[in-house]
Amino acid sequence: MRASRRTAVAAVAVAVLALSACAPALPPSVVPDSTVTVGWAGPVTSLNARVDPTPANRDIAAVTRSSFGRVVDGEVVPDESFGTVRILREDPFTVRYDVAEPSWSDGIPLDAADLVLGWAASVGLLSEDGPSDAALEAPRPRIDEFARSIDVTFAAPTIAWQTAVSADAPAHTVGMRAFDLDDPMEAKQAVIRAVLDRDAGALAAIAEVWNTAFAVSGDTVDADLALSSGPYVVADIEDEGASVTLAPNPAYTGAAAPKIADIELVSRGDDPVAAVGESLDIVSLSPTPDDREAVRQRERRDFVVQTTHDGTIWTLLLSPDGVFTERAARAAFLRVVPADEMVAAGAGEWAQAYPKTTSMVTAPGSRAFDVVTEDSGFAEALGTPADDAALDRTAAGVRDDARVCVLYDSRNGFAKGAFGALKTAAAEAGWDVVDCATDDLDAAVKAPGWDAVIRRVRVPQTPRAIAQQWGTDGSSSLVGQADPARDELISTLQQTVDVYAARDLLARIESTIVQAAVARPLAAVPRVTIVAPDVTGVTVRDGDDAPLLSDVAGWTPAG
Repeated sequence: MRASRRTAVAAVAVAVLALSACAPALPPSVVPDSTVTVGWAGPVTSLNARVDPTPANRDIAAVTRSSFGRVVDGEVVPDESFGTVRILREDPFTVRYDVAEPSWSDGIPLDAADLVLGWAASVGLLSEDGPSDAALEAPRPRIDEFARSIDVTFAAPTIAWQTAVSADAPAHTVGMRAFDLDDPMEAKQAVIRAVLDRDAGALAAIAEVWNTAFAVSGDTVDADLALSSGPYVVADIEDEGASVTLAPNPAYTGAAAPKIADIELVSRGDDPVAAVGESLDIVSLSPTPDDREAVRQRERRDFVVQTTHDGTIWTLLLSPDGVFTERAARAAFLRVVPADEMVAAGAGEWAQAYPKTTSMVTAPGSRAFDVVTEDSGFAEALGTPADDAALDRTAAGVRDDARVCVLYDSRNGFAKGAFGALKTAAAEAGWDVVDCATDDLDAAVKAPGWDAVIRRVRVPQTPRAIAQQWGTDGSSSLVGQADPARDELISTLQQTVDVYAARDLLARIESTIVQAAVARPLAAVPRVTIVAPDVTGVTVRDGDDAPLLSDVAGWTPAG
């Protein structure tokens, strides 16, 4: 562990604690003078990640914002030390969000006012462009201030019911700034009144603070904007947000008790692997061929190396026109695709780090993935090579040496290697795979003339994201194929509140993609995290939502 910036941390921590004369002592779980230095991408640009959800801002939110639950591998893991969520009525669909007794790091209780503020943002009342008609017409939540709860009525059941309301920013800070008030409890009441009364002027003042005040500019942040409800508090910001020091939140009483006294987030530098064990204790990175030997040497020296995935997958997508107008032609081609060989050729020595996948709507390692893999019909329809691939092609009505223009990013080593393996395998089955590499893949896929593309795509985590990729009118449609039955399944998923029913629906959605024969998922993209021997308890999550810092409370100094 590295030397601490203790002076800077203490200065800001004192400023934060000065807001409350009754601030509790540091948690007894903290190991005095312990410091962990993490190489991260940064910079932090806002302490309100709801407004500006960059990866760095979500990293900070993961350790400074408690919530009713976190989405892990597509499903909610509740945190009852923060509060509970339960369905009160099915019709109209009404949910109670009830916080326990958390507080902000200045000692001010986190209560119904904070939930009302979060609800207002979620329905669009705090939009920079002003509230929409739908936001203004949303049913007002019922508030029980004494019990610290609000009851929210939705227009329809929603799969996101457990996380639809959150406390993303302290209501007393927002109210004090919006209305020039000195009393935090008066400020909370002002926020509640503005939201419930739909006071246009008051809402505009709140929205101004909500959208702009938490932005990070330079190296200074006002103490009331750096308040935390999570296990850590932002104690110092340097290098225009690229370096952040986190200190334990003395007011935190939740389940994720911190153990490290200072966590320093700094630039990874030009050679992050070499820096681990020297200037860094932990670093996460996307592996490259040049890293393999250096990582192997650290494994031999008892550094912990964890491999997860970043929430994206490599896939082969087909354009449902031209040579692939007919489904039979698409299916015959996809049965030729040598997924393992493509990954091996693209990833080289890192091939074993790429989790295999056959799903476009769930990620490897998730519980839903296992259900989808079993029920989608992929293995029978597309995953099993034909006994005679050339005969399979002919039976699909495709002539010998049919031309297939395959797009990929010419600058990407994985894509280039994968294309080579595809071309070789396809040639044996009588397909003429043509290299259509481009240095502007995003523009190329929007233009006509291509038949297939090897590309990296993000696994959708919500029904809305699935609709964007796979819906008939999807804003980010991957293949531009209309399927009303799939649209209906996605709509049903959006209104499904049972996790098991949701998994079954995901399998049915995947099945429509399989039956369309427009995609061959290859593998998830790995993330490698290297941890020096002087830190234990580091657990990295899959995906892109604060994968390293989400479980920071588990970090412990070795020995």
